[in-house]
Amino acid sequence: MKSYRDLIVWQKSMEVVTLTYKLLKQFPEDEKFGLTSQIKRSSVSVPSNIAEGYGRNYRKDYVRFLNISRGSLYEMQTQFQIGMNLKFINENELKEIKVLSVEIEKMLNSLINKLKD
Repeated sequence: MKSYRDLIVWQKSMEVVTLTYKLLKQFPEDEKFGLTSQIKRSSVSVPSNIAEGYGRNYRKDYVRFLNISRGSLYEMQTQFQIGMNLKFINENELKEIKVLSVEIEKMLNSLINKLKD
């Protein structure tokens, strides 16, 4: 592995960020500095922490950043659920992000467990 860019989990996380930004365009304007901003930050945090952890010289640090990334992923999933509860988006619009985020969750869990061994 030459770079964090080669990690499939990072690539899929980047895809989620792109999909997130596109989907959030339909959120109400008055949520610009509220839920919309929070979802953007949590989605961006996922690949960012994967990359930052990869760049650390210690396995323990890498695992710590992967755990932060997983936490941000859970945060994003929760915030999208709030958006659905508030009827800003519906289940069908969120489908692709949900599928990808579950995939990323599994990949992060696997990578964390592998690095802990």
